[in-house]
Amino acid sequence: MLRRSSFLLFVGLSAFLLLSAAPDAVAAEPGTVTMTVTAVKKDAEPPAVKREDVQLYVNKDRTQIADWQRGEKLYLAVLIDDSLDSDVASQWSVLKEFFKQQPSTTYISVSYARNGTAMVAQDFTNDHELAANALRLPIGPGAFSSPYFTLLDLMKRLPSGPTERRSILLISSGIDYFHGNFPESPDLQSTYERAQKENINIWSIYYPDAGHLGSRGFRAFRGQNDLSRLGESSGAESYYLGVNEAVTFKPYLDELAMHLRNQYLLTFKGSGGGKGRFERVKLATELPNVQFLQAPEAFLPPEK
Repeated sequence: MLRRSSFLLFVGLSAFLLLSAAPDAVAAEPGTVTMTVTAVKKDAEPPAVKREDVQLYVNKDRTQIADWQRGEKLYLAVLIDDSLDSDVASQWSVLKEFFKQQPSTTYISVSYARNGTAMVAQDFTNDHELAANALRLPIGPGAFSSPYFTLLDLMKRLPSGPTERRSILLISSGIDYFHGNFPESPDLQSTYERAQKENINIWSIYYPDAGHLGSRGFRAFRGQNDLSRLGESSGAESYYLGVNEAVTFKPYLDELAMHLRNQYLLTFKGSGGGKGRFERVKLATELPNVQFLQAPEAFLPPEK
């Protein structure tokens, strides 16, 4: 009887593991690309978008959409630059409210960017109050680093799997204190290319650094340019108003929440040859006043 029970337990466990692995096995099929698409309608909540509403072009060629589905689970990594002026903590109340308003299918982590490393204060959890409790004052002077180098470190730690949405919310000045932003941070391209390969959207909110260097207009302007490039290249947005701190993050977070509610996972097939390659991607729709945020390039995996 004990032997029979052990056999049944083994069969049940094997079936569970096979079912659990199935979605990733489908997504990892050679030549399959999945990217996150955000439906946007100016100053309004966009309507539900169906696969037949969307036209996909890869390198200007009309391409068939293999799958289009509403993104349910979301891993949202919040990365706060530890070099920020401590006044940014006055925004934590609206950030905490943003956390609490997210659905239970959103898993939030909180990390701090310091010395090129993402220091994790709270790992991914759907207990949003627990994530809110990880917010603290930034260190300020002495914590200057490169937000882009830190993003590369953080992306290595995100849960893997293209069948789920993954986003990063970066709160930073965008200034690269390791290498500078002239004409742009040398880590910028490698950061957004990794985001494109791994289907990660990187949103950002600009806030000045502590100390006199972070308040210099030209330096701050270059940091904002790099944040904007990062957002556009990863299918996301960057929020700022001039080079001064925002009075409140609430309008930015309200818009971000709406974007996260209207995301879809688009899958198509394409071969990147022997080594894999980036290709231009464009989406269109005839739905009135609806547009899409998506990475302008997708990485087509190598043939196997």
